[in-house]
Amino acid sequence: MAHTETSTGTTAATEAAPNDGLKRNAIGTFGIAFLVISAAAPLTVMAGVAPVAISRGGIGAPVGYLAAGIVLALFAIGFMAMTKHAKAAGGFYTYITIALGKTVGLAAAILAVVSYNCLQIGVYGLFAVQTQAMLSFVFGLNVPWPIVAFAAIVAVWFLGYRGIDVGAKVLAVLLTAETAILAVMGVGILAHGGASGVTAGSFAPQAMFSPGVLAILGICFAAFMGFESTVLYRREAKDPDRAVPRATFIAVGFMSVFYAFIVWTVVQAYGDAGAVDAANSQQQGMFFATIAQYVGPWAEVAMYILIVTSVYASQLAFHNAINRYVYMLAQDGVLPAFLGRTHRKHKSPYRAGQVQTVLAAVVIGLCAALGADPYQQLLIWVNTPGIFGIVGLQGLVAIAALVYFRRHPEAIRNRLTVPLTAASAVLLFAAVVLIGVNIELLTFADAVTNAVLMSIAPVVFAVGLLLARWLRRARPAAYARIGSTESGSTEAHDA
Repeated sequence: MAHTETSTGTTAATEAAPNDGLKRNAIGTFGIAFLVISAAAPLTVMAGVAPVAISRGGIGAPVGYLAAGIVLALFAIGFMAMTKHAKAAGGFYTYITIALGKTVGLAAAILAVVSYNCLQIGVYGLFAVQTQAMLSFVFGLNVPWPIVAFAAIVAVWFLGYRGIDVGAKVLAVLLTAETAILAVMGVGILAHGGASGVTAGSFAPQAMFSPGVLAILGICFAAFMGFESTVLYRREAKDPDRAVPRATFIAVGFMSVFYAFIVWTVVQAYGDAGAVDAANSQQQGMFFATIAQYVGPWAEVAMYILIVTSVYASQLAFHNAINRYVYMLAQDGVLPAFLGRTHRKHKSPYRAGQVQTVLAAVVIGLCAALGADPYQQLLIWVNTPGIFGIVGLQGLVAIAALVYFRRHPEAIRNRLTVPLTAASAVLLFAAVVLIGVNIELLTFADAVTNAVLMSIAPVVFAVGLLLARWLRRARPAAYARIGSTESGSTEAHDA
Protein backbone atom coordinates (compact mmCIF):
# COMPACT_ATOMS: atom_id res chain seq x y z
CA MET A 1 0.00 0.00 0.00
CA ALA A 2 1.24 3.42 -0.90
CA HIS A 3 1.07 5.94 1.88
CA THR A 4 -0.54 9.22 0.86
CA GLU A 5 -1.05 12.38 2.80
CA THR A 6 -3.49 15.14 1.84
CA SER A 7 -5.03 18.16 3.43
CA THR A 8 -7.34 19.01 0.55
CA GLY A 9 -10.36 17.17 1.90
CA THR A 10 -10.01 18.78 5.28
CA THR A 11 -9.71 22.24 3.81
CA ALA A 12 -12.78 21.73 1.69
CA ALA A 13 -14.80 20.55 4.62
CA THR A 14 -13.70 23.02 7.23
CA GLU A 15 -13.46 26.15 5.12
CA ALA A 16 -17.00 26.02 3.84
CA ALA A 17 -18.79 29.28 3.25
CA PRO A 18 -20.61 30.65 6.29
CA ASN A 19 -23.99 29.67 4.92
CA ASP A 20 -22.81 26.16 4.08
CA GLY A 21 -21.80 25.06 7.59
CA LEU A 22 -23.71 22.80 9.99
CA LYS A 23 -24.92 24.38 13.22
CA ARG A 24 -22.17 24.24 15.82
CA ASN A 25 -22.73 23.43 19.51
CA ALA A 26 -26.33 22.45 18.76
CA ILE A 27 -26.65 19.22 20.77
CA GLY A 28 -25.03 17.61 23.77
CA THR A 29 -24.45 14.05 24.93
CA PHE A 30 -28.06 13.19 25.62
CA GLY A 31 -29.29 14.91 22.47
CA ILE A 32 -27.04 12.66 20.39
CA ALA A 33 -28.08 9.63 22.44
CA PHE A 34 -31.76 10.44 21.87
CA LEU A 35 -31.12 10.68 18.13
CA VAL A 36 -29.46 7.29 17.79
CA ILE A 37 -31.70 5.39 20.23
CA SER A 38 -34.71 6.83 18.41
CA ALA A 39 -33.32 5.41 15.16
CA ALA A 40 -33.51 1.96 16.74
CA ALA A 41 -37.18 2.61 17.70
CA PRO A 42 -37.32 0.64 20.99
CA LEU A 43 -41.11 0.30 21.15
CA THR A 44 -41.28 -0.76 17.52
CA VAL A 45 -38.58 -3.44 17.75
CA MET A 46 -40.12 -4.74 20.96
CA ALA A 47 -43.82 -4.81 20.08
CA GLY A 48 -43.29 -5.51 16.39
CA VAL A 49 -40.34 -7.91 16.31
CA ALA A 50 -39.62 -9.30 19.79
CA PRO A 51 -42.54 -11.79 19.56
CA VAL A 52 -40.74 -13.35 16.57
CA ALA A 53 -37.56 -13.55 18.67
CA ILE A 54 -39.44 -15.33 21.46
CA SER A 55 -41.20 -17.61 18.98
CA ARG A 56 -37.97 -18.72 17.29
CA GLY A 57 -35.47 -18.25 20.11
CA GLY A 58 -37.54 -19.57 22.99
CA ILE A 59 -37.43 -18.16 26.49
CA GLY A 60 -33.70 -17.50 26.03
CA ALA A 61 -34.52 -14.63 23.64
CA PRO A 62 -33.52 -11.92 26.19
CA VAL A 63 -29.98 -13.32 26.09
CA GLY A 64 -29.84 -12.68 22.34
CA TYR A 65 -30.30 -8.96 22.92
CA LEU A 66 -27.66 -8.95 25.65
CA ALA A 67 -25.23 -10.83 23.38
CA ALA A 68 -25.75 -8.36 20.53
CA GLY A 69 -25.27 -5.48 22.94
CA ILE A 70 -22.02 -6.94 24.28
CA VAL A 71 -20.60 -7.39 20.77
CA LEU A 72 -21.52 -3.83 19.84
CA ALA A 73 -20.06 -2.50 23.09
CA LEU A 74 -16.78 -4.23 22.21
CA PHE A 75 -16.98 -2.64 18.79
CA ALA A 76 -17.61 0.77 20.37
CA ILE A 77 -14.41 0.52 22.46
CA GLY A 78 -12.15 0.55 19.41
CA PHE A 79 -14.48 2.80 17.43
CA MET A 80 -14.47 5.50 20.13
CA ALA A 81 -10.72 5.16 20.84
CA MET A 82 -10.11 5.92 17.18
CA THR A 83 -12.64 8.78 17.29
CA LYS A 84 -10.66 10.72 19.89
CA HIS A 85 -7.63 10.81 17.60
CA ALA A 86 -8.99 10.71 14.06
CA LYS A 87 -11.80 13.22 14.76
CA ALA A 88 -13.64 12.05 11.67
CA ALA A 89 -16.84 13.91 10.85
CA GLY A 90 -18.24 11.60 8.19
CA GLY A 91 -19.15 8.46 10.12
CA PHE A 92 -18.01 5.06 8.86
CA TYR A 93 -16.90 6.69 5.63
CA THR A 94 -14.03 8.72 7.05
CA TYR A 95 -12.90 6.16 9.63
CA ILE A 96 -12.48 3.51 6.96
CA THR A 97 -10.80 5.99 4.61
CA ILE A 98 -8.25 7.05 7.24
CA ALA A 99 -7.13 3.47 7.92
CA LEU A 100 -7.87 1.48 4.76
CA GLY A 101 -7.57 4.09 2.01
CA LYS A 102 -9.76 6.23 -0.17
CA THR A 103 -10.94 3.46 -2.48
CA VAL A 104 -12.31 1.28 0.30
CA GLY A 105 -13.52 4.38 2.12
CA LEU A 106 -15.64 5.61 -0.77
CA ALA A 107 -17.08 2.12 -1.29
CA ALA A 108 -18.03 2.12 2.40
CA ALA A 109 -19.67 5.53 2.01
CA ILE A 110 -21.79 4.36 -0.92
CA LEU A 111 -22.81 1.24 1.00
CA ALA A 112 -23.66 3.31 4.09
CA VAL A 113 -25.87 5.70 2.11
CA VAL A 114 -27.70 2.81 0.41
CA SER A 115 -28.03 0.83 3.67
CA TYR A 116 -29.40 3.74 5.68
CA ASN A 117 -31.83 4.55 2.86
CA CYS A 118 -33.02 0.94 2.87
CA LEU A 119 -33.62 1.15 6.61
CA GLN A 120 -35.29 4.56 6.51
CA ILE A 121 -37.50 4.07 3.45
CA GLY A 122 -38.50 0.54 4.39
CA VAL A 123 -39.77 1.74 7.75
CA TYR A 124 -42.42 3.83 5.98
CA GLY A 125 -44.16 0.51 5.39
CA LEU A 126 -44.14 -0.22 9.12
CA PHE A 127 -45.35 3.32 9.85
CA ALA A 128 -48.25 2.81 7.47
CA VAL A 129 -49.22 -0.56 8.98
CA GLN A 130 -48.95 0.62 12.59
CA THR A 131 -50.82 3.85 11.89
CA GLN A 132 -53.56 1.95 10.10
CA ALA A 133 -53.89 -0.35 13.13
CA MET A 134 -53.96 2.61 15.54
CA LEU A 135 -56.57 4.53 13.55
CA SER A 136 -58.73 1.42 13.30
CA PHE A 137 -58.39 0.44 16.98
CA VAL A 138 -58.74 3.91 18.51
CA PHE A 139 -60.95 5.77 16.02
CA GLY A 140 -62.53 3.07 13.85
CA LEU A 141 -61.03 4.62 10.69
CA ASN A 142 -59.66 2.81 7.63
CA VAL A 143 -57.08 4.90 5.76
CA PRO A 144 -55.19 3.52 2.70
CA TRP A 145 -51.56 2.86 3.58
CA PRO A 146 -49.99 4.98 0.79
CA ILE A 147 -51.74 8.10 2.14
CA VAL A 148 -50.33 7.42 5.59
CA ALA A 149 -46.84 6.82 4.19
CA PHE A 150 -46.82 10.02 2.11
CA ALA A 151 -47.99 12.03 5.13
CA ALA A 152 -45.07 10.58 7.11
CA ILE A 153 -42.62 11.55 4.35
CA VAL A 154 -43.75 15.18 4.59
CA ALA A 155 -43.57 15.17 8.41
CA VAL A 156 -40.06 13.68 8.40
CA TRP A 157 -38.84 16.17 5.79
CA PHE A 158 -40.21 19.12 7.77
CA LEU A 159 -38.40 18.37 11.04
CA GLY A 160 -35.21 17.42 9.20
CA TYR A 161 -35.39 20.77 7.41
CA ARG A 162 -35.83 22.70 10.68
CA GLY A 163 -32.45 21.58 12.00
CA ILE A 164 -30.83 19.05 14.30
CA ASP A 165 -31.60 20.89 17.56
CA VAL A 166 -35.35 20.97 16.85
CA GLY A 167 -35.34 17.31 15.78
CA ALA A 168 -33.41 16.28 18.89
CA LYS A 169 -35.94 17.96 21.18
CA VAL A 170 -38.86 16.24 19.48
CA LEU A 171 -37.08 12.89 19.55
CA ALA A 172 -36.31 13.31 23.26
CA VAL A 173 -40.04 13.64 24.01
CA LEU A 174 -41.06 10.76 21.75
CA LEU A 175 -38.31 8.44 23.01
CA THR A 176 -39.16 9.15 26.65
CA ALA A 177 -42.82 8.34 25.98
CA GLU A 178 -42.18 5.07 24.15
CA THR A 179 -39.66 3.76 26.68
CA ALA A 180 -41.97 4.81 29.51
CA ILE A 181 -44.89 2.74 28.20
CA LEU A 182 -42.64 -0.32 27.87
CA ALA A 183 -41.28 0.24 31.38
CA VAL A 184 -44.83 0.56 32.75
CA MET A 185 -45.70 -2.78 31.13
CA GLY A 186 -42.60 -4.48 32.53
CA VAL A 187 -43.17 -3.16 36.06
CA GLY A 188 -46.85 -4.13 35.85
CA ILE A 189 -45.96 -7.69 34.93
CA LEU A 190 -43.47 -8.02 37.79
CA ALA A 191 -45.88 -6.37 40.26
CA HIS A 192 -48.45 -9.06 39.44
CA GLY A 193 -45.87 -11.83 39.70
CA GLY A 194 -46.23 -12.80 36.05
CA ALA A 195 -48.24 -15.83 35.05
CA SER A 196 -46.84 -18.18 37.69
CA GLY A 197 -44.20 -16.32 39.66
CA VAL A 198 -41.06 -14.53 38.53
CA THR A 199 -38.32 -16.89 37.36
CA ALA A 200 -34.82 -16.71 35.87
CA GLY A 201 -35.43 -19.51 33.38
CA SER A 202 -34.43 -17.28 30.46
CA PHE A 203 -30.89 -17.22 31.85
CA ALA A 204 -30.54 -20.93 32.53
CA PRO A 205 -27.77 -22.56 30.45
CA GLN A 206 -30.19 -24.71 28.44
CA ALA A 207 -32.12 -21.59 27.41
CA MET A 208 -29.12 -19.29 26.87
CA PHE A 209 -27.22 -21.68 24.63
CA SER A 210 -30.10 -23.17 22.69
CA PRO A 211 -29.82 -23.21 18.87
CA GLY A 212 -32.78 -20.86 18.72
CA VAL A 213 -30.87 -18.04 20.41
CA LEU A 214 -28.12 -18.24 17.78
CA ALA A 215 -30.77 -18.24 15.06
CA ILE A 216 -32.32 -14.97 16.24
CA LEU A 217 -29.08 -13.00 16.56
CA GLY A 218 -29.85 -11.26 13.27
CA ILE A 219 -33.13 -10.02 14.75
CA CYS A 220 -31.30 -8.89 17.88
CA PHE A 221 -28.59 -6.98 15.97
CA ALA A 222 -31.27 -5.32 13.87
CA ALA A 223 -32.74 -3.87 17.08
CA PHE A 224 -29.60 -1.72 17.48
CA MET A 225 -29.52 -0.26 13.98
CA GLY A 226 -28.39 3.36 14.03
CA PHE A 227 -26.50 3.50 17.33
CA GLU A 228 -23.18 3.86 15.48
CA SER A 229 -24.32 7.08 13.80
CA THR A 230 -23.32 9.15 16.86
CA VAL A 231 -20.13 10.19 15.04
CA LEU A 232 -22.16 11.81 12.25
CA TYR A 233 -23.14 14.59 14.66
CA ARG A 234 -19.59 15.49 15.66
CA ARG A 235 -19.61 18.90 13.98
CA GLU A 236 -22.90 19.82 15.64
CA ALA A 237 -22.02 18.49 19.10
CA LYS A 238 -21.02 20.43 22.21
CA ASP A 239 -17.57 19.20 23.27
CA PRO A 240 -17.56 16.41 20.64
CA ASP A 241 -14.50 14.61 22.07
CA ARG A 242 -16.58 13.78 25.13
CA ALA A 243 -20.16 13.95 23.89
CA VAL A 244 -19.81 11.48 21.01
CA PRO A 245 -18.16 8.61 22.99
CA ARG A 246 -20.49 9.13 25.95
CA ALA A 247 -23.57 9.10 23.72
CA THR A 248 -22.35 5.95 21.97
CA PHE A 249 -21.86 3.97 25.17
CA ILE A 250 -25.09 5.32 26.69
CA ALA A 251 -27.00 4.22 23.59
CA VAL A 252 -25.63 0.69 23.31
CA GLY A 253 -25.69 0.14 27.08
CA PHE A 254 -29.25 1.35 27.50
CA MET A 255 -30.63 -0.59 24.55
CA SER A 256 -29.00 -3.91 25.43
CA VAL A 257 -30.17 -3.87 29.06
CA PHE A 258 -33.60 -2.38 28.32
CA TYR A 259 -34.38 -4.78 25.48
CA ALA A 260 -33.34 -7.81 27.53
CA PHE A 261 -35.38 -6.61 30.52
CA ILE A 262 -38.55 -6.01 28.51
CA VAL A 263 -38.39 -9.32 26.64
CA TRP A 264 -37.70 -11.15 29.93
CA THR A 265 -40.74 -9.53 31.57
CA VAL A 266 -42.96 -10.53 28.64
CA VAL A 267 -41.74 -14.11 29.05
CA GLN A 268 -42.77 -13.81 32.72
CA ALA A 269 -46.21 -12.58 31.64
CA TYR A 270 -46.94 -15.98 30.09
CA GLY A 271 -44.56 -18.17 32.09
CA ASP A 272 -41.60 -20.19 30.87
CA ALA A 273 -43.96 -22.89 29.65
CA GLY A 274 -46.42 -20.65 27.82
CA ALA A 275 -44.38 -17.78 26.37
CA VAL A 276 -43.46 -19.45 23.07
CA ASP A 277 -47.03 -20.59 22.41
CA ALA A 278 -48.30 -17.08 23.16
CA ALA A 279 -45.78 -15.56 20.77
CA ASN A 280 -46.78 -18.01 18.04
CA SER A 281 -50.50 -17.44 18.47
CA GLN A 282 -50.59 -13.68 19.12
CA GLN A 283 -47.57 -12.58 17.07
CA GLN A 284 -47.60 -8.76 16.69
CA GLY A 285 -50.54 -8.48 19.05
CA MET A 286 -48.59 -10.05 21.92
CA PHE A 287 -47.34 -6.84 23.57
CA PHE A 288 -50.71 -5.10 23.20
CA ALA A 289 -52.55 -8.02 24.81
CA THR A 290 -49.92 -8.19 27.55
CA ILE A 291 -50.14 -4.52 28.53
CA ALA A 292 -53.95 -4.63 28.44
CA GLN A 293 -53.93 -7.59 30.84
CA TYR A 294 -51.30 -6.38 33.30
CA VAL A 295 -51.75 -2.59 33.17
CA GLY A 296 -55.15 -1.86 31.68
CA PRO A 297 -57.04 -1.01 28.46
CA TRP A 298 -55.86 2.62 28.64
CA ALA A 299 -52.27 1.44 28.35
CA GLU A 300 -53.12 -0.63 25.27
CA VAL A 301 -54.55 2.48 23.61
CA ALA A 302 -51.46 4.45 24.62
CA MET A 303 -49.17 1.77 23.17
CA TYR A 304 -51.05 1.83 19.86
CA ILE A 305 -50.51 5.59 19.64
CA LEU A 306 -46.92 5.58 20.87
CA ILE A 307 -45.80 2.86 18.49
CA VAL A 308 -46.73 5.24 15.66
CA THR A 309 -44.61 8.02 17.15
CA SER A 310 -41.83 5.46 17.73
CA VAL A 311 -41.68 4.59 14.05
CA TYR A 312 -41.79 8.27 13.13
CA ALA A 313 -38.88 8.99 15.46
CA SER A 314 -36.89 6.20 13.83
CA GLN A 315 -37.55 7.58 10.36
CA LEU A 316 -36.51 11.09 11.40
CA ALA A 317 -33.30 9.85 13.02
CA PHE A 318 -32.30 7.84 9.94
CA HIS A 319 -33.26 10.76 7.69
CA ASN A 320 -30.84 12.97 9.64
CA ALA A 321 -28.06 10.38 9.41
CA ILE A 322 -28.50 9.93 5.64
CA ASN A 323 -28.46 13.68 5.08
CA ARG A 324 -25.15 14.03 6.90
CA TYR A 325 -23.51 11.24 4.92
CA VAL A 326 -24.62 12.85 1.67
CA TYR A 327 -23.56 16.29 2.95
CA MET A 328 -20.05 15.03 3.75
CA LEU A 329 -19.69 13.31 0.37
CA ALA A 330 -20.71 16.54 -1.34
CA GLN A 331 -18.30 18.55 0.81
CA ASP A 332 -15.54 16.15 -0.23
CA GLY A 333 -16.38 16.69 -3.89
CA VAL A 334 -17.69 13.18 -4.61
CA LEU A 335 -21.35 14.17 -4.97
CA PRO A 336 -22.68 17.36 -6.61
CA ALA A 337 -21.76 20.50 -4.68
CA PHE A 338 -25.37 21.64 -4.14
CA LEU A 339 -25.90 18.65 -1.81
CA GLY A 340 -23.22 20.09 0.46
CA ARG A 341 -25.17 23.27 1.17
CA THR A 342 -26.92 23.99 4.46
CA HIS A 343 -29.92 26.20 5.15
CA ARG A 344 -29.07 29.84 5.83
CA LYS A 345 -31.21 29.99 9.00
CA HIS A 346 -31.59 26.41 10.28
CA LYS A 347 -28.10 25.21 9.30
CA SER A 348 -29.57 21.88 8.23
CA PRO A 349 -28.27 19.97 5.17
CA TYR A 350 -31.62 20.68 3.55
CA ARG A 351 -30.58 19.96 -0.04
CA ALA A 352 -29.55 16.44 0.91
CA GLY A 353 -32.83 16.16 2.81
CA GLN A 354 -34.82 17.18 -0.24
CA VAL A 355 -33.16 14.51 -2.38
CA GLN A 356 -33.71 11.82 0.27
CA THR A 357 -37.37 12.86 0.58
CA VAL A 358 -37.93 12.62 -3.17
CA LEU A 359 -36.25 9.19 -3.25
CA ALA A 360 -38.53 7.96 -0.46
CA ALA A 361 -41.61 9.31 -2.27
CA VAL A 362 -40.59 7.56 -5.50
CA VAL A 363 -40.10 4.20 -3.77
CA ILE A 364 -43.40 4.50 -1.88
CA GLY A 365 -45.16 5.48 -5.09
CA LEU A 366 -43.75 2.48 -6.96
CA CYS A 367 -44.74 0.09 -4.15
CA ALA A 368 -48.26 1.51 -4.11
CA ALA A 369 -48.58 1.29 -7.90
CA LEU A 370 -47.35 -2.32 -7.90
CA GLY A 371 -49.68 -3.33 -5.08
CA ALA A 372 -46.82 -4.32 -2.77
CA ASP A 373 -47.58 -5.34 0.79
CA PRO A 374 -46.38 -2.50 3.05
CA TYR A 375 -45.11 -4.86 5.75
CA GLN A 376 -43.67 -7.80 3.81
CA GLN A 377 -42.31 -6.16 0.67
CA LEU A 378 -41.70 -2.56 1.77
CA LEU A 379 -40.56 -3.01 5.37
CA ILE A 380 -38.98 -6.46 5.51
CA TRP A 381 -37.54 -6.81 2.02
CA VAL A 382 -36.27 -3.23 1.77
CA ASN A 383 -34.84 -3.27 5.32
CA THR A 384 -32.93 -6.55 4.99
CA PRO A 385 -30.11 -5.30 2.69
CA GLY A 386 -29.69 -2.36 5.06
CA ILE A 387 -29.16 -4.67 8.03
CA PHE A 388 -26.53 -6.66 6.11
CA GLY A 389 -24.81 -3.46 5.02
CA ILE A 390 -24.63 -1.78 8.43
CA VAL A 391 -23.45 -4.84 10.38
CA GLY A 392 -20.87 -5.54 7.68
CA LEU A 393 -19.67 -1.93 7.83
CA GLN A 394 -19.37 -2.19 11.61
CA GLY A 395 -17.04 -5.15 11.12
CA LEU A 396 -15.05 -3.21 8.53
CA VAL A 397 -14.72 -0.23 10.90
CA ALA A 398 -13.39 -2.60 13.59
CA ILE A 399 -10.72 -3.76 11.13
CA ALA A 400 -9.98 -0.13 10.25
CA ALA A 401 -9.51 0.64 13.95
CA LEU A 402 -7.01 -2.23 14.29
CA VAL A 403 -5.02 -0.93 11.31
CA TYR A 404 -5.12 2.59 12.75
CA PHE A 405 -3.87 1.39 16.15
CA ARG A 406 -0.98 -0.42 14.49
CA ARG A 407 0.10 2.81 12.80
CA HIS A 408 -0.75 5.06 15.76
CA PRO A 409 0.01 3.20 18.99
CA GLU A 410 -0.37 6.47 20.89
CA ALA A 411 -4.14 6.12 20.36
CA ILE A 412 -4.19 2.99 22.53
CA ARG A 413 -4.93 3.98 26.12
CA ASN A 414 -5.68 0.52 27.46
CA ARG A 415 -3.92 -2.75 26.67
CA LEU A 416 -7.31 -4.43 26.20
CA THR A 417 -8.37 -2.06 23.43
CA VAL A 418 -6.73 -3.99 20.60
CA PRO A 419 -7.80 -7.53 21.60
CA LEU A 420 -11.36 -6.39 22.34
CA THR A 421 -11.56 -4.58 18.99
CA ALA A 422 -10.24 -7.69 17.23
CA ALA A 423 -12.85 -9.80 19.00
CA SER A 424 -15.59 -7.41 17.90
CA ALA A 425 -14.45 -7.67 14.25
CA VAL A 426 -14.63 -11.47 14.35
CA LEU A 427 -17.99 -11.47 16.11
CA LEU A 428 -19.53 -8.87 13.80
CA PHE A 429 -18.61 -10.78 10.65
CA ALA A 430 -19.85 -13.95 12.36
CA ALA A 431 -23.12 -12.11 12.93
CA VAL A 432 -23.31 -11.30 9.20
CA VAL A 433 -22.93 -15.01 8.45
CA LEU A 434 -25.58 -15.94 11.03
CA ILE A 435 -27.98 -13.37 9.59
CA GLY A 436 -27.43 -14.88 6.14
CA VAL A 437 -27.88 -18.45 7.32
CA ASN A 438 -31.10 -17.55 9.12
CA ILE A 439 -32.34 -14.91 6.69
CA GLU A 440 -35.74 -16.57 6.37
CA LEU A 441 -36.43 -15.49 9.96
CA LEU A 442 -36.17 -11.87 8.78
CA THR A 443 -37.82 -12.08 5.38
CA PHE A 444 -40.16 -15.12 5.37
CA ALA A 445 -39.36 -15.19 1.64
CA ASP A 446 -38.36 -17.84 -0.89
CA ALA A 447 -34.75 -18.80 -1.62
CA VAL A 448 -34.44 -16.69 -4.79
CA THR A 449 -35.73 -13.55 -3.08
CA ASN A 450 -33.41 -14.12 -0.13
CA ALA A 451 -30.43 -14.57 -2.45
CA VAL A 452 -31.21 -11.28 -4.20
CA LEU A 453 -31.60 -9.44 -0.89
CA MET A 454 -28.31 -10.82 0.44
CA SER A 455 -26.45 -9.87 -2.74
CA ILE A 456 -27.39 -6.18 -2.68
CA ALA A 457 -24.86 -5.08 -0.03
CA PRO A 458 -21.80 -6.77 -1.63
CA VAL A 459 -22.83 -5.58 -5.10
CA VAL A 460 -23.19 -1.97 -3.87
CA PHE A 461 -19.78 -2.19 -2.18
CA ALA A 462 -18.23 -3.52 -5.40
CA VAL A 463 -19.82 -0.68 -7.38
CA GLY A 464 -18.35 1.75 -4.85
CA LEU A 465 -14.88 0.29 -5.41
CA LEU A 466 -15.25 0.70 -9.17
CA LEU A 467 -16.51 4.27 -8.75
CA ALA A 468 -13.49 5.12 -6.59
CA ARG A 469 -11.12 3.67 -9.18
CA TRP A 470 -12.85 5.70 -11.89
CA LEU A 471 -12.59 8.87 -9.80
CA ARG A 472 -8.90 8.25 -9.28
CA ARG A 473 -8.33 8.25 -13.04
CA ALA A 474 -10.95 10.71 -14.29
CA ARG A 475 -11.23 13.19 -11.40
CA PRO A 476 -8.05 12.97 -9.35
CA ALA A 477 -8.81 16.23 -7.50
CA ALA A 478 -12.13 14.83 -6.23
CA TYR A 479 -10.46 11.53 -5.37
CA ALA A 480 -7.83 13.38 -3.30
CA ARG A 481 -10.54 15.01 -1.19
CA ILE A 482 -12.17 11.74 -0.09
CA GLY A 483 -12.27 11.34 3.67
CA SER A 484 -12.32 14.66 5.52
CA THR A 485 -11.46 15.07 9.18
CA GLU A 486 -11.31 17.98 11.59
CA SER A 487 -7.54 17.77 11.99
CA GLY A 488 -4.91 19.44 9.87
CA SER A 489 -4.60 16.59 7.42
CA THR A 490 -6.32 13.46 6.23
CA GLU A 491 -4.16 10.40 6.26
CA ALA A 492 -4.91 7.57 3.88
CA HIS A 493 -3.18 4.43 2.69
CA ASP A 494 -4.13 3.29 -0.78
CA ALA A 495 -3.45 0.14 -2.63
